Amino acid sequence: MANTTTSKIELNVELDENRVPEKLHWTAQDGGVSNAEAKAMMLAVWDAKAKEAMRIDLWTKDMPVDEMKVFFHQTLVAMSDTFYRATQDDKMSATMKDFCDYFAEKLELKK
Repeated sequence: MANTTTSKIELNVELDENRVPEKLHWTAQDGGVSNAEAKAMMLAVWDAKAKEAMRIDLWTKDMPVDEMKVFFHQTLVAMSDTFYRATQDDKMSATMKDFCDYFAEKLELKK
């Protein structure tokens, strides 16, 4: 029997009286992260039984819109990289990268 280990990622959300996130912190001890502050997060989990993605998208009320645009762009680029590693689909990965370039151009993120 193979040895297994467990790795824990912890998310903490501090809410105001209206349940709007004021602070986000995360910990991933295996990655050397301990109670690091974040302004936004996106988490997607595949529910194999329901055959659907479940997700949590949170951002603090002081997350600047210009930074949110950059966050979305970087997330889209990372998703296209992950899609390639998971599927080895060159054509669709390139199409996704083209969209990322278009997204950045339209939001004037690239100089």
